[in-house]
Amino acid sequence: MRRHLLVGLGIALSVCSLSAATLERLSLDEMAGKSTAIVRGKVLSSRAAFSGPVIYTHFQIQVTERFKGPAQASVEVVVPGGVANNLRQTFSGTPEFQVGEEYVFFLWTGKDYLTHVIGLTQGVFTLAKDHATDPTATRVASREMMFDRTTGKVVEDKTLVMKLSELRTRIAGSLGAQKAR
Repeated sequence: MRRHLLVGLGIALSVCSLSAATLERLSLDEMAGKSTAIVRGKVLSSRAAFSGPVIYTHFQIQVTERFKGPAQASVEVVVPGGVANNLRQTFSGTPEFQVGEEYVFFLWTGKDYLTHVIGLTQGVFTLAKDHATDPTATRVASREMMFDRTTGKVVEDKTLVMKLSELRTRIAGSLGAQKAR
């Protein structure tokens, strides 16, 4: 009886996921510097698949503007979590994308050739759907626990809202400052 209880407890603990992630707060300059690519693009499609024990959702992005990185017409971005083979995995702090919506993505491609969003939700700006020539770019504050790398203290994230033209200018300024070093 005790063995069955321990096995049941072990299974329950292995199935449960942590309810929160801890993130390092990244400034816009840090995200720009650490990114291998920064693009504006529209989500064309998504699909989920296992990669080992982890489900990743793969998003196909049509690139409409490139701020950093190689010129390409599209890029595939992976986000941990999703539904595959009738199994659902979720991870705290992961961004959610909608097919047909437009975003600015701060991306990083690893040695495994998978392209991820830098800083999870920190690395995504949603563009307003108002068809303006200079839409508003918004990065909603993360609800996850966040710490400052230099002090090690917990900090509160803040929502960033600016026009796309201002975001372009800030990215270009950050990248220019890095080249000057």
